[in-house]
Amino acid sequence: MQVAIATFHRLWAVTRRAYPWTYFASTVLSGSLTIALAYLAFQAVGPDGVSQEFTSITGSAHYVGYVAVGAVMYTFAVRLILWTAKALITEEREGTFVALVVAPAWRMPYLLGFVAFAVLSTLAEAGAIAAVSVTLGVTIPAPDPVGLAIAIVVFVVALFAMSLVLGAVMLIASEAHISQNTVFLLMALICGFTFPREYLPVAAQWLAEALPVTAALDLIRAALSGDFDLARMSGRLVAALSVSAAYLVGGFWLLPRAERRTVERTP
Repeated sequence: MQVAIATFHRLWAVTRRAYPWTYFASTVLSGSLTIALAYLAFQAVGPDGVSQEFTSITGSAHYVGYVAVGAVMYTFAVRLILWTAKALITEEREGTFVALVVAPAWRMPYLLGFVAFAVLSTLAEAGAIAAVSVTLGVTIPAPDPVGLAIAIVVFVVALFAMSLVLGAVMLIASEAHISQNTVFLLMALICGFTFPREYLPVAAQWLAEALPVTAALDLIRAALSGDFDLARMSGRLVAALSVSAAYLVGGFWLLPRAERRTVERTP
């Protein structure tokens, strides 16, 4: 726990002294433009309503609200994965990786410190995008507080599990941009952030289920709809936790091997 707190404090001190305002602005603009374009497209093409197929799949006729929730959660997902997955490869680039590896501390608390700070910092960006949604008239029914708390915890666990595997892959490949952008593009296309997965080919829908964030996003949407029923959503809850557990096992198996390979190529 002391390692997690120390890591959080270090990140807080660095960010407080040199807050990345340009990155904050680009992230907020990206998510806001997604919602704005959905709003304009809806006004131009479908102001009289959405198709019956969309309503039956999503349980709502509020297309812009569907996109808004997806845009906010996608921003949250991308930023949390970026913070956590790039933690170790950033240490390598800064020349502190070997010192970190030989330190008598388990890697888990170190990464959890990144997760805690990522949640805090990402909430500001996601909140700004949510504020833009409100100005465009997006309204959300009164969410189920217990369901929303469960969904957010599961969502964070799913993102951490993906970050663990991605971070190990980055270390092995000694590369970050292609790896992370491939994951982000795949998430955006198949996980249901901006359109229902049912519109995709069956193979793509099965591929989406291989990412724990897919089922976790379903829980978020259900909780925000105000109609969260734990018994009804238990299948998606089990799916999200099961796939996340598989990623965690794979990540913890792969990470020591990635660290060893990184140390071996360090001059």
